Amino acid sequence: MKRNIVIAAVTAAALIGGGTATALATTGDGGGSAQQTANTRLSDDDVRDDQDDRDDDKGQDDDAAQAASGDVTAPQAIASALKHTSGTVVSAELDDEDDSGKVIWKVDVLSGDNSWHSVHVDPSNGKVLGAHTDDEDDTAQVRAALKGSSVTAEQAAKAAAGKGTVTSVDLDEDGKNKSWEAETRKSGGAEQDWKIDLNTGKVTADRADDDANDVDDQD
Repeated sequence: MKRNIVIAAVTAAALIGGGTATALATTGDGGGSAQQTANTRLSDDDVRDDQDDRDDDKGQDDDAAQAASGDVTAPQAIASALKHTSGTVVSAELDDEDDSGKVIWKVDVLSGDNSWHSVHVDPSNGKVLGAHTDDEDDTAQVRAALKGSSVTAEQAAKAAAGKGTVTSVDLDEDGKNKSWEAETRKSGGAEQDWKIDLNTGKVTADRADDDANDVDDQD
């Protein structure tokens, strides 16, 4: 007896965001039929990749927290950078090193000849790991903002240290009320932004940042 087999297949390759691929098989013999359904889910490799990404993010947060509680404070990192490269420190922050992902202090120094230098400082011992020149287009703004000011980045970092561990200090040269901006981290992990007056060194909460967060929370 001749047996006719008709197979119809519908396939879908790994659906973005998760999904299934379904295959249908139909056989006929005098009108008899059977249907088989198979569900193929995301591969174990995709699941592992997602987990690895989450682990990487968590690892970077842990590294930042560990560096923030390290031996070298923001003022010390700034002082170390200035010993290596003389000039005016415009910013210092704990950040990921470009290649290795290791968390380091990155200190931006504006030299007397208006050249910019990024100095990398080890947060565990204060040693300068290296430096390179940068191209910046706001030199005139920075010079104008700092003209006549009496509070340096190092002093601003020391002032903000009373609010928590300083993880960054940066010059805000835009707008009418120019100031130093600092970010602190407390032992529980909470972060807060502050403004430090360029002349008095007075530390106040960055209300503009708080307002922006309130708007985000409402969205």
